[in-house]
Amino acid sequence: MPTSDGPSRKPVFVAPPHGKHHRAPGYVPGRVAPVRSQPPAKAPPPPPIRPHRPPPERRGTFNLSEENQHRGQAPSLKQRKNTYICFGVSIGVFFFTLILIFSLSTGDELDDNCPDHDRSLSSWNPGHQPEKAVLVKSGHLLRLDTSATLHTLTIQSGGRVVFADNAAGCKNITLKTRHILIEDGGALHIGAPKCRYRSRATIVLVGRSDDTEVPEVPGMGRKFIGVMKGGTLELHGTERVSWSLLTRNVPASGLTTGGYAFQRNFSRGINLRVVDQDTGTIVLSERYDTHQSPADSRRLTQLLQTLPVGRIVTLAVGDSAVKSLLEETKKAIEEKLGSRFVYDLKYREAWALVSVVGSGNASCSEDVREHENHETYGRALAKQNFTTVNGVGFSVTAYSEWKNGFPISGFQIDAVDQVILNLQDKVKKTWQPGDQIVVASTDYSMHQAEEFTLLPCSDCHSKQVRIQGKPQYNHVGEIMDGVDMRAEVALLSRNILIFGEMENSCYGNNLCQFYSHDTYGGHIKINANFSSVHLSHVELKNMGQQAEQGHYPVHFHMCGDVDEKGGYEEPTYVDGLSIHHSFSRCLTIHTTNGLLVKNTIGYDTLGHCFFLEDGIEQRNTFYHNLGLLTRPGTLLPTDRNETLCTSIKDKVYKGYTPSPSTDCKAVSTFWIANPNNNLISNAAAGSQDAGIWFVFHSSSTGDSHGLVPETNAELTPLGIFYNNRVHSNFKAGLFIDKGVKTTNASAADPREYLCLHDSARFRPHQDADPSRPRVAAVIDTLISFKNNDLGAWIRGGDIVIKNSGFADNGVGLAFASDGSYPKDEGSSQEVTQSLFVGESQNRGTNGGQNKYWGLGGADAKMRTLPKNRTFPIRGFQIYDGPVRLTQSTFRGFIPTPERYTSAVGFNLKNNWQLTPQNNLSQLNFHSTVGLRIFFGRPGQWFEGNDLDGDKNSIFHDVDGSVTGYMDTFVGRADNYLIQHPYCVPMPDWNGVICSGRYSQVYIQTQRASNLRLSISRNEYPNAPLVLRGINSQGALSQQYQPILMMSKSYTLHWSGPAPKEVVLSLINFDKDDWVLVGLCYPSDTTFQIMANINDRQRKTFDDLIDYGTVVSLEELVKRPMERKYFFDQSVGLLWLYLRARHGRDGHSYCSVKGCERVKVLATTSSKQTCNCTSKAYPKYYEMPSAVLPMPALNTLPCKGCGAKKLVFSSEPWTSYLQTQVKSLSIKEQQKGDSSSFITVNEVTMPFTRPGYFLVSVDACSGKVTKKTSFATMDAKMKQYLKTGVPNRSIVLMATHGLMEDLVAVAPYLVSFGLTKAADLHSKESLALWGFRGSSPPPPWVSLQAGQGDEFLGLQERYLPLGLEAYGCTPPGDQMRKDLELLKIATGQL
Repeated sequence: MPTSDGPSRKPVFVAPPHGKHHRAPGYVPGRVAPVRSQPPAKAPPPPPIRPHRPPPERRGTFNLSEENQHRGQAPSLKQRKNTYICFGVSIGVFFFTLILIFSLSTGDELDDNCPDHDRSLSSWNPGHQPEKAVLVKSGHLLRLDTSATLHTLTIQSGGRVVFADNAAGCKNITLKTRHILIEDGGALHIGAPKCRYRSRATIVLVGRSDDTEVPEVPGMGRKFIGVMKGGTLELHGTERVSWSLLTRNVPASGLTTGGYAFQRNFSRGINLRVVDQDTGTIVLSERYDTHQSPADSRRLTQLLQTLPVGRIVTLAVGDSAVKSLLEETKKAIEEKLGSRFVYDLKYREAWALVSVVGSGNASCSEDVREHENHETYGRALAKQNFTTVNGVGFSVTAYSEWKNGFPISGFQIDAVDQVILNLQDKVKKTWQPGDQIVVASTDYSMHQAEEFTLLPCSDCHSKQVRIQGKPQYNHVGEIMDGVDMRAEVALLSRNILIFGEMENSCYGNNLCQFYSHDTYGGHIKINANFSSVHLSHVELKNMGQQAEQGHYPVHFHMCGDVDEKGGYEEPTYVDGLSIHHSFSRCLTIHTTNGLLVKNTIGYDTLGHCFFLEDGIEQRNTFYHNLGLLTRPGTLLPTDRNETLCTSIKDKVYKGYTPSPSTDCKAVSTFWIANPNNNLISNAAAGSQDAGIWFVFHSSSTGDSHGLVPETNAELTPLGIFYNNRVHSNFKAGLFIDKGVKTTNASAADPREYLCLHDSARFRPHQDADPSRPRVAAVIDTLISFKNNDLGAWIRGGDIVIKNSGFADNGVGLAFASDGSYPKDEGSSQEVTQSLFVGESQNRGTNGGQNKYWGLGGADAKMRTLPKNRTFPIRGFQIYDGPVRLTQSTFRGFIPTPERYTSAVGFNLKNNWQLTPQNNLSQLNFHSTVGLRIFFGRPGQWFEGNDLDGDKNSIFHDVDGSVTGYMDTFVGRADNYLIQHPYCVPMPDWNGVICSGRYSQVYIQTQRASNLRLSISRNEYPNAPLVLRGINSQGALSQQYQPILMMSKSYTLHWSGPAPKEVVLSLINFDKDDWVLVGLCYPSDTTFQIMANINDRQRKTFDDLIDYGTVVSLEELVKRPMERKYFFDQSVGLLWLYLRARHGRDGHSYCSVKGCERVKVLATTSSKQTCNCTSKAYPKYYEMPSAVLPMPALNTLPCKGCGAKKLVFSSEPWTSYLQTQVKSLSIKEQQKGDSSSFITVNEVTMPFTRPGYFLVSVDACSGKVTKKTSFATMDAKMKQYLKTGVPNRSIVLMATHGLMEDLVAVAPYLVSFGLTKAADLHSKESLALWGFRGSSPPPPWVSLQAGQGDEFLGLQERYLPLGLEAYGCTPPGDQMRKDLELLKIATGQL
């Protein structure tokens, strides 16, 4: 085996003189030479793991020659030896010179950036030796030149293996082995950052879980690539666009018409289909029995004579067609369709034809098969390809045959192998024919993600690719209703491939009870104190081991700080990985900080995909990654679905059956176990549960526990969260809530370790110190759509969501607070500058595990639905509060007879408290909002609608933008505790609008949890509010939290004996707010009443004051500021004032001094039910009145209301133009419609005269440059279409009234980007989005035509502005906020 000259103290090769990058000591681009210094350890590192040593006979070691081994044994040989050495060196120099000359002459020049060009490397061709365990060690610097099979490969002690490459990229090397272990200065290189690998390199990891032939390597197991202390792993494939977005809709089947398929036996005669050449739509379907009926032959002749030139006609014979086929019909078929065979057609011959009317033989495809003995021995097949007016390719096929004695004929219209994907990025150079891609779902079901193989496409431009086959589902490629719902398209293929060799089915102990397939794949594990690891543009397939903890496709295991903070001058990263069809996660970051993960795809994997493990991982950055089709796994309770949750019980306390809803069902594409990590421009495009889940560990878990200082995740500020998108997730797009159980199962708590735990509350503070100021967690530019349950669920505070778009979610956004008494007093939540869409134009596809299909949306068409056909869709859900919803827009909330759909709603079946400090302001409701607010009604989903939270639902309309009444409160219509005579009822809302001041009284009772509390306002004694309490029956205490109008009197009654201890706390009372309350007690009761202030931060009770008595209610009323009470024994009412004596700060529930409370201790021997209502009234009845008068109704438009932006895109640096085109046909006018207009960025330009209306918009600035109308297609209009539209213009056109000259318009529209001149015969209205300028035309160019009852209606499109493709000056990277934030996140700024 060739060897080098041995180890040296100097670097093996030198960095190029122009290199400016800071490197670790001894580092040269593309490889690592002497091992860098060990970074400072955060904890004692684990002992070095030595590779298992296979039997000696299998090891292939590389030693120096035998002469060198015995150089001291025979001095007489020294001279001969020196001669040999000199001769060898001379020969080596000679051959090296030849190699250099050959390399230069063939163009494969030596490049110091390329690891395989290192002059010290020796060629290595070990061949296929599956039983040989190879050790590469000190002095062995090897270039693998050919494919090889080895038992195992260990690289250590300065040894190096480099995959050979060449300029042509045709080296194609496959290394097959059971494992590769890199340690103690060993290195494996395939390419380098500045010299990317061009050939195809494949590493196949083989082995079975039950294979005992090679014992497991401690800490690594089997079937792996492992990097230990001092190891180097550098893998760098050809740089490719990892994933992009569609820029044009891709309909199911590839055609907006859905395609067509027909087949029938014994359909005698000529079967005919007429196809619209502009759309691929069947416009006529007919059968002519030309075998038996001359009349049918004449009908066929007449039809062919009347068809317009250009129409597609396809014919297929069923059984026989010639007996009564007239000469005139044959002539018409020959002349009109260009048939060559019709005159020679024989009895029962199979015949198929596809042709274009008026185009002669050149456009005619036809085929004939002779008939013999009821067989044609093959199919007569005719097929032609066409293109729609909007550039979509499709095929028309006709076939005819006799088979097994039966005549068969049929037709097919489809886009098989013709579908072109239009993408956001220039991919054509790096996405090659034969590559695999996946297109994400844009519907509720993640299972609508589809894989395709790319086909050659000579006509495609740089942002287009052609796919094999056709899609089964719709995939959105546009902004819809202002929200970016474009499907992600990911490249799965890479030229460096690492995969696990799999068995055909599950075996052994690989969880075969849950999986039928083999789940024992390969894995890559990187351990602490590695020398250098950088992975880029590598494909990982069949990786991960579902039954083995810690064996993941890529696993950074307890590596500590892996950036500059850890001593790595070249910070560690993974970039452009494609991890797919894998069996345990995608990428795991375990007790590792500062890792950069970007442009990486995780597709079709089991368990949490991008996974932070122990709750202490920090400063990691996820940039522009994509995860989709994240399926349940088994490893952790949070990975499991319902079946796995209840089936896996080996780690619970005996006899316990896990609860899926509370212990499990949390599998997520991004599982973020510490908030101090950065998520920028990522996409979570389909998970069984959540897209992005922030979970909070109360302490570090797993292997990290006790090794490093705790991070206190609940109090840790959120890292950067910007421009992330979440969709097609079943449970939630974004979920910020809950913790994990950090103790083992026991009798006290039988649940499994690390199951979900409902205890964590996110409350970020500076330095994770609750005594320091809060740090608002900012969720900036979240795009959330088509999530079955929730677009986002967020608990805690302070939290701000801004610049975000929510569409087509069961519930768009729901906030939850910290509880009745928040741990973080004064925290709040805010939504600003955001858009909520109930049901968009994205109607989805019926199928792909979507369960519900029904009417909905502003257009009342069939669509996929979340959860159920009757589920009450809500845009913003109020749960408890306080929340602030401001400067936001709502659209597309139209109730149906089956369900209530509202812009703002409340948590269903809510037994929790609500606060009147839920403030709504500066909101805009689009005309497509039919129900702004809904408080629910008894029935499905709402059940009785009678829990405590349901009854106390309320919010504050700060500026009247919701109701038209400024500074009013909106509550339940049947809650008379909040009403006065001048409130405005809103029957459709089941609500009422009232003026006043409102606060809560938090009522706690001890040892009386089964009591119901009935509260009556003295002005409405016949309409009490009955509360059942929020704690479970049998609890030690109960709590009620009614919302009361201030400055009013109330009586409180019980459903049983009065509780002996009641604490009344003033919640959200401002200074001097008061209510007078009377509590019902037996007449023999004696009282001890005291006031105090509970300082919850210091856990103290201050200002304890006892209450004294007065002899009458009148005297009590005269002394409201004193601590007095009056007990009316005749009625049984204990009267006292609840008055706030201190002010509040901000959103604090309690005063600046603490929570003001009144504690009542009652002593009585009575066991009677304490309901004093019959005695209290009419004695204490008061006339209803308003404390604050109702404001006047404001009917003027709300200025400055709604979100400033019209479009919420995943590319926020790109501006968009909102356009609407509303054409009007004669039939629409006859049905009462009179509006026709064009709208640009909400500025509507109507036109009322018959004719054409054109608007030109500058494609760079978005400014309207021209508005022109024409009554007819005259010379003036023709000239305008030729020369009147400025270059670089977006062109919008609408029509009004009877249009008799549309056919003449068609040729002139081609210059606006249409593929061809449209056939506008019999069309009655048009809507055009065109472009005058560059070629190829933008993907959004489109022509829509209306005919008959197929009205165009209002058409809305959002068009990108300022693109370089238009000829505009691009904004440049300096305008990219995501790139600036990436620099901040990775310490580059």
